[in-house]
Amino acid sequence: MNHHYVGIMAGGIGSRFWPASRSHFPKQFLDILGTGKSLLQMTYDRFASFIPKENIFIISSKQYENLILEQLDGLSKKNILSEPMRRNTAPCVAYFAHKIHAADPKASMVIAPSDHLILEEKVFENEITKALNYVDQNDDLITLGIKPTRPATGYGYIQYLKNQEASNGVFNVKTFTEKPPLELAKTFIESGDFLWNAGIFVWNVKSIVNAFSEHLNEVHELFAKGESIYNTEGETEFIEKTYSLCPNISIDYAIMEKAANVRVIPASFGWSDLGTWKSLYKNSNRDYMDNAVNGNKVMTYDTSNCLINVPKDKLVIVMNMDGYCVVDREDVLLICKTDDEQRIKEVTADVRQKYGDDFI
Repeated sequence: MNHHYVGIMAGGIGSRFWPASRSHFPKQFLDILGTGKSLLQMTYDRFASFIPKENIFIISSKQYENLILEQLDGLSKKNILSEPMRRNTAPCVAYFAHKIHAADPKASMVIAPSDHLILEEKVFENEITKALNYVDQNDDLITLGIKPTRPATGYGYIQYLKNQEASNGVFNVKTFTEKPPLELAKTFIESGDFLWNAGIFVWNVKSIVNAFSEHLNEVHELFAKGESIYNTEGETEFIEKTYSLCPNISIDYAIMEKAANVRVIPASFGWSDLGTWKSLYKNSNRDYMDNAVNGNKVMTYDTSNCLINVPKDKLVIVMNMDGYCVVDREDVLLICKTDDEQRIKEVTADVRQKYGDDFI
């Protein structure tokens, strides 16, 4: 029996990718890179190349269940963990861990986001396999840290003890730091002791269940009550009740920043979390004027350093623009300086207040 499992988190709404990402069709279901596959499909295929498909689970909002089944051909409905409401990543992980523990107490598992870009997939496979093999034998909580290439302010950082190698490229973690200001990020890069936090975790099921018991016992006790209910017809009703009692809290804050047995594997496999239009621009192919264009009928004049993401068959003319983001959808057009994209959340809040949820 193969005891390796994957939980792909696919419940977010990708608000910083508005107006392409909408609450009814968020970014993980979009072909945001123009590859012919959605980010979720790319993530699923990446894991399916080395993990049995029956051991890959999608954890997502109940409202996206049909979308998931449409996009992941052959995925069994029993491999979708439907969350009745959003409660951040800690309850999501607790649900998956307890469900797998009930079926396979010898399990080791990966928890990964559905909407990240990974360019070097074979390297990624090797690092994940190394981590799984490690937690098969050790009760540590592993996070994958990305070797930074620039002082990014949009990522969290992991400080690790480079001179205290535990085993096989696995290091002790000293601190976690949320998104730092630029000057602090520069200091992190210069020190050589910091990695980007990719939000990709690996552990055996016993370790993570014990971690919840120690550091977030209220959530642990809620999900532990379902030990005899998981993987039965009563699971849906149990989860609806359980989620209504859960706090809204992240796995980073609830467990990873508190546990003493957290370790990190430094890695480089062409990673980006594709959190914003600017990050998409940086990871897209660009023309000789440094424009990243997704659309079949786009004409540019005296235009450079722009991201243009429009319907494939819509004729779009862009003139005399430098450093802009142009995103067009049937009912919404966004034009903004790429450097001002952090205001998108402010804009969507204003749109919701003025026009309701129809455009969100």
